[in-house]
Amino acid sequence: MPIALKKDPKKVNIHLVSDSTGTTLHGLARACLVQFEGLEPVEKFWNMIRSDKQLEIVMRGIEAMPGPVIYTLVDKSLRRKLKDFCRQNKIPCIAVLDPVIKGLSMYLGQEARGMPGLQHQLDNRYFERIDAVEFALHHDDGQLLDGLEEADVILVGVSRTSKTPTCMYLANRGVKAANIPLVPSVPFPEEVIRFKRPLFIGLTESPKRLAQLRNARVTSDDASHNERMRDNRYILEDEITDEIRKARRLFTKMGWPSIDVTKRSIEETAAQILTLLTQHRPDLDL
Repeated sequence: MPIALKKDPKKVNIHLVSDSTGTTLHGLARACLVQFEGLEPVEKFWNMIRSDKQLEIVMRGIEAMPGPVIYTLVDKSLRRKLKDFCRQNKIPCIAVLDPVIKGLSMYLGQEARGMPGLQHQLDNRYFERIDAVEFALHHDDGQLLDGLEEADVILVGVSRTSKTPTCMYLANRGVKAANIPLVPSVPFPEEVIRFKRPLFIGLTESPKRLAQLRNARVTSDDASHNERMRDNRYILEDEITDEIRKARRLFTKMGWPSIDVTKRSIEETAAQILTLLTQHRPDLDL
């Protein structure tokens, strides 16, 4: 039986054109592109495009490296010029926000304002996100208990269960998130358990996966790193299994919801936390 040769991934230029930072567009494009196998997208970012002169540069770039255009321009004149250019060059031109804006407009009976970058205005939500990021940095890894009672959510888990990156992701949504590690032979701080405002959530992971992550960390760490990192117990699967078992017992005893992050991305874990937080604090505007 002949051996099937694996085809090289197909390279495709993808032009992402935005009148703002392009964060929204980038996330939407990535979510769509992963649905296609054997594709190697070469993403070209064109952000803060708000004038005819800037759009001319974009169109020259598209002409030099043809490929589908995905955009979030709201200025009608710029949109029309970009669409006409793509039509003339037989290039797909996709306005990803149009269906959402059109649906909302029809329901609300109101025209969209057509102003670029509205979602990034320096409003209260913006400053809430900045405060939340600072809060997450100051209360990372249990390093500061003072002020911890002001947290919206406190993540608890053994080492390498994605507590820090999940907190930072939540902070960018305006959620005040902190995390406390569970360290063998170190009691969980009693004063924290008495806090009423925060939602405590336990994070767990499979022992096998956790052992892989810890081994990778120990290998990459400098030889002078702290003793716990070089302690064999930190990377032995049996010891890790015991750590996780004790962590789950704590979560059950305290009545905290828990999330197994083994097969979850940071975004997926954060999404579930936001759902739990909404149930815990219906007053929160997330």
